Amino acid sequence: MQYLKTYLQKITDRGNVKLAESILKTAEDVGEQYIRNFSFTNHEIGLLFGNIQSGKTGQMFGIMCKAADLGFPAFILLTTDNVALQQQTLERVKNDLDGFCICGENDSGLFIENSLVKPAIVILKKNSRMLRLWANVFNSTGFMKGNPLFIVDDEADAASLNTLVNRNGQSSINRYLDSIKNGASSSLYLQVTGTPQAILLQTLASGWHPYFTYYFHPGNGYLGGDFFFPTSGKPECIDYLETIKRPTRSVVIRHIAVSAQILASNGKVSNCLIHPSVRQAVHQRFADNVTKEINWCIEHINNEFITELQSQYNALMPDKSRKLSFDIIYKTAGDLMENKCIKVLIMNGKTDVESHEYAAGCNFIIGGNTLGRGVTFPGLQTIYYTRTSKKPQADTMWQHSRMFGYDRDPGMMKIFINEQLYKLFADINATNNAIIAQAEQGIDNIKIYYPFGLNPTRKNVLNNKRVNILSGGTNYYPFYPDNDSIEDISKLLEPFSDDEPYYQVSLRFIKKILTHIIASPDFKLDAFLSVIDTFLSEQPAGQGILIVRRERNVAQGTGALLSPNDWTLGGTFLNKVVLTMYQVTGTKGWGGKTLWVPNIKLPHDTMYYDVCEDNTEA
Repeated sequence: MQYLKTYLQKITDRGNVKLAESILKTAEDVGEQYIRNFSFTNHEIGLLFGNIQSGKTGQMFGIMCKAADLGFPAFILLTTDNVALQQQTLERVKNDLDGFCICGENDSGLFIENSLVKPAIVILKKNSRMLRLWANVFNSTGFMKGNPLFIVDDEADAASLNTLVNRNGQSSINRYLDSIKNGASSSLYLQVTGTPQAILLQTLASGWHPYFTYYFHPGNGYLGGDFFFPTSGKPECIDYLETIKRPTRSVVIRHIAVSAQILASNGKVSNCLIHPSVRQAVHQRFADNVTKEINWCIEHINNEFITELQSQYNALMPDKSRKLSFDIIYKTAGDLMENKCIKVLIMNGKTDVESHEYAAGCNFIIGGNTLGRGVTFPGLQTIYYTRTSKKPQADTMWQHSRMFGYDRDPGMMKIFINEQLYKLFADINATNNAIIAQAEQGIDNIKIYYPFGLNPTRKNVLNNKRVNILSGGTNYYPFYPDNDSIEDISKLLEPFSDDEPYYQVSLRFIKKILTHIIASPDFKLDAFLSVIDTFLSEQPAGQGILIVRRERNVAQGTGALLSPNDWTLGGTFLNKVVLTMYQVTGTKGWGGKTLWVPNIKLPHDTMYYDVCEDNTEA
C-alpha cells in the first residue's frame, strides 16, 4: 500500500487540493533528505516547525505516511497532557489515515495482536503514567528490539524537555521518552512545534537538540505574524488601549458589529478572545464587565448604541463577504442581544468549556493559560489582550496569541492591545522570521536573539552551564588572542586608514577579518560569527561598522581595550555590528607581538543566545 498517496487522495477528495500539494512537498522533502537515508541503527532527532495554527497536523501525518512507505513499522504520536486533545487527535488519525493499526492509550492488546503486520500508530498523552505503561508494553513484546521506532512529538517544546537539567536530574516525562526511544533498535524522533526556541537552545549532548530542522510555509489565506506585526508601521487591525476611553465597551460593540456582518452573511461563528491575566478572579471580573457592557448596549439600543455601532461599522472592510447595509447590521445586532444569543464564557482551571460551546454564534471567551497550546478558536475576529508578565517568555506569549489562522476575515480583524505589549509581539515575530530565514538557508547552528527583558523560553529547560548570553551594546575582546597570520590581516586592513574615524563595510568582510583571529577561551568567537550569519540570513548584503587603529601601546589584561574616544564612537552605532581592530605594539604583553586585537559590539538592547557544546562552561 502507498500510504502517502492514499492520504493525499483523501485530502484532495475533500476539496483541499492546495493543502495536499503543501503536505506532499513537506513529506517528500523530509522523506528524501532525512528518512530515506536513515541508518536503521542510530537514534536521530529532527525538528519540524511552522507558524502557529498553520496546519502542522496535516504535515505530520504526511511525514508519517512517507516514513511508512520507507519501511518504518511503528509510530508514536504524542500530544500534550490533555484528555480531550488526545481523543481529538486519535479520532483525526482514524479519519485521515488508512491502512494503519491505530491504537489509543488503552489499546495495548490491539497493538500486540497486530504484531506490526500493519504499521502501528499509538496516540499518547505526555503523561508520566501513560508513558511508563507503554514503555513496558514496548519492552515486554520485544517488537522494537529489531525494529525502528518513529516518534512524532506534537508541541515538543512543552513537557518533553528535561526540567531538571540544572539540578543534575531528569524529569519523569523526559526520562520515559528516553526509555521508549532508546528501547528500540533505532529511532527517529520528530519534534513538532510552532515555537522552537527551547528546542534550539538544547545542547547536542542532551540528546534533544535536532540534527536537522525543516520549516514548512503556511498556505494561502493564512493570517500570521507578518500580518499583525509587520516590520514597519502599525496595521489597521491594531488598536492601542492607551487611545481608547472605554476599552471593554469598544471591544464589545466592535465584536457585535463583526458578528452581525458574519452571521447575517450566512457565516457560522464569530469569536472574541479576552486574555487579561492568569488569575481566575480577574477572568470573572472581565466576564462581568463584558456582560455589563452588553446590557448597556441593550439599554441604549435606540440612541447612544447606534452612534457607537455606526463608528465600528464604518471601520469594517469584510473580505470574505459583501458588506451589508448598516440597517441590516443594526437589526442583526439587536436580535443577537435581545434574544440572548451572545455567550460570555470563562475558560480556566475552574470552569470546563467544551469546544462546541464556541463553535457557532457570537461568543466572548475569557481565560488565561488554558487559551494556549492545542486550543483553536474558529472564526476568531476580535482579541482583547492585556496579559502582562514581569519576565515575559517569547514562546509562551506566542502560543497564547491565538489570533493566527486561516478562517479569519482580514478586513474585520481587530486586536486591542497596549503599545508595549504590541512591541513585544513585534520583537518576537522578528526573531521568528530570523529563525525561519536561518532554517531555510540550511544553517545548522540557528541563533536566537531578543530584546532585553524578553526571555526566549522558561529557564528550567536550558542548561545554565552551556547557554551563553551575549549582550548587545557591550564591548567584547579577547584577553589572550593570537592571529593565524598578522600579515594577512594587515593586508586586509591596508585600505583602511587610521585617519578616518570609521568605515561602513559588508558584514561578510567583517567575518573574513574575524576568521584570522585565534581567540582565547574568554572570547566566544564562534558565537559572534554565528550571530553575524543570523543577520546575513535576513539581509545578505548586511552592513557593519569597521574602526581601524594601528600602533596602539595598550597593556594586555587591563579592563578595557578601547580608548575613551573609540569607545564613545562605537557606542553611537546602536543598530549595527561594530568591529574595532587595534594593532597593538606588543611592548606591554601580547606575547611581544604586534598583534591585531578585535573588539566587537553587537546591536544595542538585545540579548543573543548561543549554545556551547565543548567543555568550556558558558
